[in-house]
Amino acid sequence: MDETARVDNTLRTERAFTEKRLLSINRVLKMSKGYRDYFSVHSRSSVIPLGRKAYFAPSESAHAKTNLTGISQAVRVALFKETLRNKIHGISFSPYMDGQSHGTEISEQQIRSRLDVISPYTNWIRTFSCIEGNQHTPHIAHENGLKTMVGVGLTDDREKNEIEFENAIEIARSGHADILAVGNEVLLRSDMSEEELLKYIQRANQVVPDVPVGYVDAYFLFEEHPRITESCDVILINCYPFWEHCPADLALFFTKEMYRRSLKVANGKKVIISETGWPNRGLPYGAAVPSPENAMNYFIHCYQWADEEDIDIIYFSSFDESWKVDDEGDVGAYWGLWDKKGKLKYV
Repeated sequence: MDETARVDNTLRTERAFTEKRLLSINRVLKMSKGYRDYFSVHSRSSVIPLGRKAYFAPSESAHAKTNLTGISQAVRVALFKETLRNKIHGISFSPYMDGQSHGTEISEQQIRSRLDVISPYTNWIRTFSCIEGNQHTPHIAHENGLKTMVGVGLTDDREKNEIEFENAIEIARSGHADILAVGNEVLLRSDMSEEELLKYIQRANQVVPDVPVGYVDAYFLFEEHPRITESCDVILINCYPFWEHCPADLALFFTKEMYRRSLKVANGKKVIISETGWPNRGLPYGAAVPSPENAMNYFIHCYQWADEEDIDIIYFSSFDESWKVDDEGDVGAYWGLWDKKGKLKYV
């Protein structure tokens, strides 16, 4: 048996074992209903809880490492590199360099430099803002042959929201938005009401009717806000098993369940996983342990699933971002596939 066949056989065996184990755990504990059923959320950039409950029955030490039976680190790295060489569907893109964050004006030269790093490995990018230079990213991405999910960075700053929105509409009218994502986790952060968000989505639908319009938030919020779900052309869900205390060896199956729940409320509309990932450094969140091995495993498993079932996944994220430590703790700086200097990690 050659090495590739051996790896494939080992992965199939491991997936079958893990599926059985997940089913046995869920018989007792059931799937998490959603982040807020177990803890409050306070982050303004992603789902960060306070007061988490450890709802997995097995001890945390039992999940300290992902057990990829029979696979060496060299084989794991080879699978990671092969996945990237084959091009993933999409990746979240933020052009900030070390020492930069929201409020920094980004030059087109910097955007081009950062896009040059990731362009060979992805078909789509997802952006998060249309101000402070970020509005130039979509047309530069199109020049590089990439498709764009253009993010409208809505917050509780109503004046800035209008600038974001108008810039995004101009980008869409210019033909540089393949999907327009109107807002990111604003309901999760309670930055605005459902009614106010709905008006932004409806405005976008009216002024750029030929561009698919969606909204990005944690998967369970599309269950809780059916009017938002109905108003979207495409459902854009953020899925983070890490932030639900999920052991790394069960992470893919949690993500599959998040996706399945979203399909049920999408009423036939396309569902895209607009963010998911795993950090490679930082403190554990209960049974969720950051490590290079766990980060690579989750990445590889996500795109094996994506290939098998034709799932569109936009991975989080391109680069490590030091500024996120303020909101997310030490793990916030280590979600990138590339480090903050633009060097590919894990190889």
